[in-house]
Amino acid sequence: MADAGDLTSLPSITTVALCYLLGSIPFGLIVTRLGGAGDVRSIGSGNIGATNVLRTGRKELALATLFLDAGKGAAAVLLARQIFDNEALTALAGVAAFLGHLFPVWLGFKGGKGVATFYGVLLAAAWPVGLISAGIWILVFAVSRISSLSALVAAAMAVPAAWLMGQSMPVLLLVVSMAALIAIRHHENIGRLIRGQEPRFGTGR
Repeated sequence: MADAGDLTSLPSITTVALCYLLGSIPFGLIVTRLGGAGDVRSIGSGNIGATNVLRTGRKELALATLFLDAGKGAAAVLLARQIFDNEALTALAGVAAFLGHLFPVWLGFKGGKGVATFYGVLLAAAWPVGLISAGIWILVFAVSRISSLSALVAAAMAVPAAWLMGQSMPVLLLVVSMAALIAIRHHENIGRLIRGQEPRFGTGR
């Protein structure tokens, strides 16, 4: 295991860059095209994430997108942890993969909202916090049937969960930054939630 005491060293920068490129792989677009569902950006919200892939009516494609988007986030964190003995670099690798999903170089920096990748990164970086946040998502969704609300509440609650569980400062900053970016990427959803116009799954709204 290498020592990455200098986060500006060439190995550190290269690792973070590779994690960004890994996170920027648009699995939602790839999966829908390979599955014969066309370009997912042309339907629904135009997003490349699993929720929009589900709007193709192909649940198996949405599930594949969910696991692949989460997997690339987890892989980035685990890769950095395996190579370097530095928690700050591991957190940076997770942020890089997350930013890659949000702003993929392959799609003109127009990517998804990051929820699945958020969970992949979080489960790999601090699995107890990830499980708590996932449980909150399930609970909120069971009550509201609104995916965006579930994601916003779960991401926000991951911050105090990480703090209360005594996570390190790099991990805490990782969670805070991802939660903030999820809120920013959901700004249109937040507006619809305030107006009571956000669609609910299974209700036709």
